[in-house]
Amino acid sequence: MTRSSQRNSITAVWPGRPYPRGANWDGEGVNFALFSQHAQGVDLCLFDEKGRHEIQRIPIRERTDGVWHCYLPEARPGQAYGYRVHGPYKPEEGHRFNPHKLLVDPYAKDLVGELRWGDALYGYTVGSKREDLSFDRRDSAPLVPKGRVLEPAFTWGDDRRPSVPWQDMVIYELHVRGFTMRHPDVPPELRGTYGGLCCAPVVDYLKRLGVTTIELLPVHSFLNDRHLAEKGLQNYWGYNSLAYFAPETRYSASGKVKEFKTMVKTLHSAGIEVILDVVYNHTCEGNQLGPTLSMRGVDNASYYIVNADNRRYYDDFTGCGNTVNLEHPHALQLVMDSLRYWAEEMHVDGFRFDLASALARESGKVENLGGFFDAIRQDPTLNRVKLIAEPWDLGHGGYQVGNFPLGWAEWNDRYRDGMRGFWKGDSGVIGEVGKRLTGSEDLYGWSGKRPHASINFITAHDGFTLNDLVSYNDKHNEANGEDNRDGSNHNISWNCGAEGSTEDPGIAALRERQKRNLLATLLLSQGVPMLLAGDERGHTQNGNNNAYCQDNDISWIDWTPTPERQALITFVERTIALRRAHPSFRRRSFFAGKPSEAESVTDVVWLKPDGAEMRPEDWSDGNARCLAMYMSGGGIADRGPRGEALHDDDFLVLFNAHHDEISFTLPAAPYGAWRLLLDTASGTPPPATEDVAALAPAWSQPAYPLQRRSLVVLSRPDVRP
Repeated sequence: MTRSSQRNSITAVWPGRPYPRGANWDGEGVNFALFSQHAQGVDLCLFDEKGRHEIQRIPIRERTDGVWHCYLPEARPGQAYGYRVHGPYKPEEGHRFNPHKLLVDPYAKDLVGELRWGDALYGYTVGSKREDLSFDRRDSAPLVPKGRVLEPAFTWGDDRRPSVPWQDMVIYELHVRGFTMRHPDVPPELRGTYGGLCCAPVVDYLKRLGVTTIELLPVHSFLNDRHLAEKGLQNYWGYNSLAYFAPETRYSASGKVKEFKTMVKTLHSAGIEVILDVVYNHTCEGNQLGPTLSMRGVDNASYYIVNADNRRYYDDFTGCGNTVNLEHPHALQLVMDSLRYWAEEMHVDGFRFDLASALARESGKVENLGGFFDAIRQDPTLNRVKLIAEPWDLGHGGYQVGNFPLGWAEWNDRYRDGMRGFWKGDSGVIGEVGKRLTGSEDLYGWSGKRPHASINFITAHDGFTLNDLVSYNDKHNEANGEDNRDGSNHNISWNCGAEGSTEDPGIAALRERQKRNLLATLLLSQGVPMLLAGDERGHTQNGNNNAYCQDNDISWIDWTPTPERQALITFVERTIALRRAHPSFRRRSFFAGKPSEAESVTDVVWLKPDGAEMRPEDWSDGNARCLAMYMSGGGIADRGPRGEALHDDDFLVLFNAHHDEISFTLPAAPYGAWRLLLDTASGTPPPATEDVAALAPAWSQPAYPLQRRSLVVLSRPDVRP
């Protein structure tokens, strides 16, 4: 220890308190608290401000109910720290303690330094045949990020949640870094950061588009996998969490946590919600051969689900090597404390849970009413934020679409696959299309949920972009370095006649029409639409459907203006505006399929091209690729914010996924002529909402020439006597 570090040494160590967990500054000193049920000793290690040199090691003497704690009255915000935990190294019993490995506090709210890969990160000697017989004594501290005591003060002012009603939401899934890395109007030093995401040009773009809610890919601090680092690649998506409280520092221009808070506050002031994609199902420590970085060394047998028959191994329901053990009360508390922290201290509006079925597992089985869901349901903070499940994991029985508890919405992959198949031209999907257009009552109605339980999407970060969905029949993931073996082979995509980029104007035009078909379907369906950032700009990943490791132009959004991009952007803006202007497209309740109390007309009627109503047997017609959905705007069962009855125009939406034009017989319009609002075949965007009366042409013919592979929206005003 140098003389300089001796002068900085802590001289007073008080007992402190077991709660709150982590390192917490109270204005006078810092309380440190770490749970480890099976530890035999814990050392608090203090480092210089950059986390490079260990300046003091303090044995923690106090232990309360498995929580090791102390209070340092001389410590201040900015203090870098880590832990060394003593205990048995017996992998066969589930214990992997190794005090030579510096550990990141699971409750660390800020980190300093970056991880550098090296064999010293592992609790066993890498290359040995039996990790339980090869205890590694090398110090990992020079390679590991350190926790940093946070000064939590921030001026939130009158910041309020936008609290957008579920049925009014338009979710926009984006990556903090990739969204602004190529944006010409974002200052270079802010590109790819939280600060860049809340720049005026970016916020204005989101507002013009009509987005109400952004869903950020993971922003919890995460690591780049060793195998990717050795290939010169990056874990771009971030589903590799290290610290559940600390914002990822690579996305911070300032290196300060308050930059994230400023982003949230700025977006809130624009009326935009912020939802986080969170990964509580596993951590970056991987399987039994992974590094010892945090929870594995703190208390492996408590934090992870170890195999009951051989505790050396993990039960892996995530495909990432381990599964966090939410049956253990302290692991569950860690997740709950993290969620509350992001909701209360960081002011986020909700969460999308990656592989959420893994969070429901008890004794290896998915239990929807398990401890995790009970804990959220009774929590006074979390039962008021928005909760969205990715309702599956990789274990047996993990596919749980439609089965999550009341209060939860779900990513609906049934919607994705049904709509992709329909517009691709697949046979036998017409019945599926009808169910998904109307909010998937078959999946959600049985439990008392409403249409907004269905998060509808055509594309997401995982898979083809919209442009690539209509440009490639097969994945092209060679850039990932896995010989194109990675990524899904089940894409339900169609290249419209040529694989990849083409100079053929006919194919290019068809692709643009297919994009409009898919986008219009998504935005005019019942439920909550989710757009993938860049789809409205024709973003391409060159056929890569698993760009998780591509932190480069493959993933970054291209902001270069072109006529085609601007046309598609305008189309999306106007279609979102159409949805926003009419409650018919965002009903709070499922269609009744019968006349309402207000009028004798059924609220929804399905029509065939000859104008006749669909019969039960027509829904199973394998050759049917064309239908219409008539929605009556009078006497909508929903009520407005003041309890008033809602009324709207009548709408007729025509769908033709056939390769030929179809003359579609229209129902009579006794209360006024039909107006043409949208025809994806023309490429013309819908008229602006305020210009409908002047610009939407009246349609007086008895039939509409419904072009091949096109969608049409007709309306007539609510002028009933």
